[in-house]
Parts: sequence; C-alpha cells; structure tokens
Amino acid sequence: MCGSQACVMGEAHHRDILMSRHLPRADRGPFGICPSRSAAGTVTRVSQAEERPDVVRPDEHPDPVAAVLEAHRTGARLALATSGTTSRATSGARGAHTPRRVLRTTESWWASHDHYTALTGVDARARLWVPGPLSATMNLYAAVHAAYVGAGRADHPREATHAVLTPAQLDLRGAELKVGATVVVAGAHLAQSTAHQAGRRGLRVAHYYGAAELSFVAFDADGGGLRAFPGVTVEVRDRVVWVRSPYVCDGYAGPTGSLRRDPDGWATVGDIGALDADILTIDGRPDAIVTAGATVLIADVEAALRGAAQAPFAVHGSEHPRFGQVVTVTVTDAADQERLDRQARTHLPPSHRPRRWQVTSALPLTPAGKVDRAQLSTLQSALQGSSRSAFPGQGPDA
Repeated sequence: MCGSQACVMGEAHHRDILMSRHLPRADRGPFGICPSRSAAGTVTRVSQAEERPDVVRPDEHPDPVAAVLEAHRTGARLALATSGTTSRATSGARGAHTPRRVLRTTESWWASHDHYTALTGVDARARLWVPGPLSATMNLYAAVHAAYVGAGRADHPREATHAVLTPAQLDLRGAELKVGATVVVAGAHLAQSTAHQAGRRGLRVAHYYGAAELSFVAFDADGGGLRAFPGVTVEVRDRVVWVRSPYVCDGYAGPTGSLRRDPDGWATVGDIGALDADILTIDGRPDAIVTAGATVLIADVEAALRGAAQAPFAVHGSEHPRFGQVVTVTVTDAADQERLDRQARTHLPPSHRPRRWQVTSALPLTPAGKVDRAQLSTLQSALQGSSRSAFPGQGPDA
C-alpha cells in the first residue's frame, strides 16, 4: 500500500507526490506507449502522433461502443474526439468544426476496467443510465466498461442502479434517480452543496477527476476527497499536476493540445492543484475553461474571434454556480460584443461560445505585460449588472 509523501527534487522546487493506495493487478502490465525521451531534465509538448489506417474514430460509427470493442479485438487504436475541446475548421464553413482527437490504445482503457468496477460497483447486475452523448469520452468509457462487465442499459433514470453525470447534470436530473442509485460524477470540481443534496435524496456519489489525455487521475468513492486512482502516481510540481500512469494516451491525431511529458515518464495537461496528505485538490487550468464538463482551450476561442474585433479583447472563465465556469469575453469596445457574438455562432461549437460579456476601458496586465485573466475573472462580481468598468490605474481617469 502506498501513501503520499513530499520531497525535494533538486534545489529548484518542491514536488508533492501522491501514489495510489492500490497497485495494478499483477497480470496486467503497464499499457500504453512510453513517452519518447528528450534531453535530460526537459519537458516536451506531445505533437501529432502518426495516424495509421488501423485507427478507429468511434464517434463516426453508428454504434460507438461496438466500434471500440471491435478496435480492441483487432488491436486498432482509438482517435477520440475530446468533449468540448475543438479547433476551428480551416474551411470556414458555418457550423463546421474539426475535433481535437486524443489517440490511445484500447489497452489503456481496459487496464482500468477492473478498478473502475471495484470503485463504482458497476458490474453484471447493474443497469447503467448515461444521458450524455457517447461522443464525450467520459460517457463512451462508461458505456464500454458496461459492455465489458455485462451491465444492462437503463433507458430511463428510474430504471437505473447507476448513472454517469457531470456535476451540472446531477443538479438538473439527480431527482429523477431512484433512492439507492450510485452516481458516477466526472469533473475537477464537485460542489459540496451538490453532493449533499444528492445524499439527501438517497443517492451514493462517486466522484473522479481525469482528462481525455490522462484518463483517470483521482477518485473519491466515499466523500473523503480525491485520492490517486489505482495504478496512478500523482505529483504536484510548482502547483502543476503531473501523473505517471498506464492510462495516459499516445498523443494526438490531428491538432495538438495541452499534453506534455517529461523524460521520466510523467505527463500533464497543465491543471493547477495541490496535495494535502493524500488528498488532491484541482484549481483549474490557466489556459483553459472547464465548463459543464467540457474543457475549452482559451487559445481556440480567441483564434476564432480575433478577426472580428475592432479593439483589444480577452477570453477567460468566470465562476458559475452550476457549471463551474462559463466562457466569458471582456471587450474594450462595447460595439465588439455584437461582432464577436456573431463570429462565435459561426465559427465555434456551442460548448465554446461566450455565455457572459463584460466591458472595460482597458485590459489589466501582469508585470510581464500579458493580459491578467485572473483579474478579469473578478470583474464579473464587481460589475453586478453594470456594462462598464475600469481597472485601477488603467481607466480613462488614470
């Protein structure tokens, strides 16, 4: 059994390390592709992986689950469209979007199946309700796992012994589940109020944190906090969460994303977090917005909108009680809101479109001269319905 430990690696920074309390089964080797080595001590961004003909895109098949099972039988890899993270289509056609695809072996999923069964209770006796689209990796994994263990499918929440939901779905539809059902909730954050309300309804909540690139990272099966998923070691370096795991993907098929590796086999998508003993807390990602279970890269949104603006603007997240965060745009010219909103509807999928708009006389900057998105995120509460605001020292009266 492994616990957590804190250690100093070199003299530059501290690393907090969390190792799983459980070890992988002895008959299961470390699945997945080992990262390529680079110069000692360097971190490499994972580029586009070679997409060979033996690659399956489950979301393009009439039955995505059957497509994954067939890929596992034949040894083909999966090119999975990530839930909410897409890049702008080069064609410029209205409504056309190129998904960012994570490339992984089926073994990197199969290696976690038995652990997932033990933590969630989804086995051959279960009836699973998955209301979300199977194009989302969290839903597709759950459906594939159900097929692996022989669980039944529930077409209505009242029929389900288990359900897979985002925190927002739990808020909206948790009351439809019967007393005693288990809800598997995916996401970096699960509000205590949401978990307590589910408990009052007689539901058991099992919460996990992961990423399309990393798969499972940490799991909370009893409300005691997120701990390393079996087989995973978690390390926090300078507030960035890194993992060493048999479940990490191979890379990307097509546009690249935020996955990085170091020479020692650790991987990260840049999430910020902290370890307290063996409990992991996730504080978000500086270059992304996690909204209603979707991870939206700020760079993707800004790239799609940039040509429509007449004045400086910035994309960032702002807090939302149900969705965690929502995509927010702060403009310095009020007239840009209409232009950018029209551009967003044309070039971005619904998950990426701004839900809040703010106007300020000037964008705040960090000492390094970059846009201070953290300060922008506090503007929403300061406005309280006002359409304009100026940051201290940067407004017209400064």
